[in-house]
Amino acid sequence: MLRAHAVTVRYGRRTAVDAVSLEVAPGEVLAILGANGSGKSSLLRALAGVQRCQGVLAWNESAAPGAGIGYMPQDSMLRAALTAFEVVLLGRLRSLAFRVSEQDLVAARAALAELGISDLAARRIGELSGGQRQLVFLAQVLAADPQVLLLDEPTSALDIAHQLQVLVLLRRATARRRLTTIAVLHDLNAAARFADRIALMRDGQLIGLGRPADVLTTPVLRHAYGVDVCILAGPDGHPVVLPMQIAPVL
Repeated sequence: MLRAHAVTVRYGRRTAVDAVSLEVAPGEVLAILGANGSGKSSLLRALAGVQRCQGVLAWNESAAPGAGIGYMPQDSMLRAALTAFEVVLLGRLRSLAFRVSEQDLVAARAALAELGISDLAARRIGELSGGQRQLVFLAQVLAADPQVLLLDEPTSALDIAHQLQVLVLLRRATARRRLTTIAVLHDLNAAARFADRIALMRDGQLIGLGRPADVLTTPVLRHAYGVDVCILAGPDGHPVVLPMQIAPVL
């Protein structure tokens, strides 16, 4: 269980995250949505323990910040010469040491197999497509056997097929491992299909928190994004959001 109470992030005089409180349970996927600059990534970094913040953060009631946390940022800066297996192994180690335990090797192989990318193990990360790299970075995070999974735009710059692949695998891993998963997303319809709940942000504040059907409504999205939308019921029962026009200023 991850609990955050009144989390606040400031950059100088600017408040990026303003007293956000939420709880996320094991086996649950929470999508953080909002317009550019709404504070999504700042909140995720604070939850990951890599961004200074005010407020109270608790993992399993008393775990220290960062314990059991798997964090995947937007930009994973790694040397292109590393193989996919070495990248995943780095999830177990802070650096590629001369001696690596058999347990670490087994965990790295298992993470690659879980995501169906064992065939990429020997290929250099710089040779892979964007979708393949995203899967390798996800395997890197999973190899560390986290309890909490924090992902910042894991489907950014991916085509439709790779977006679906990453989200389906993420959903399965969350259920199989009983992870507490939080992902920053831009795609409202992807969030509606793959998230159990949605946290919607605007100007650093939480303006909606609940099931996709309860949060993704015409007035709420107009307030969050400044656009008029049409909400339809998809064939699988999930809401489908169709942007219509920029909302007129009243």
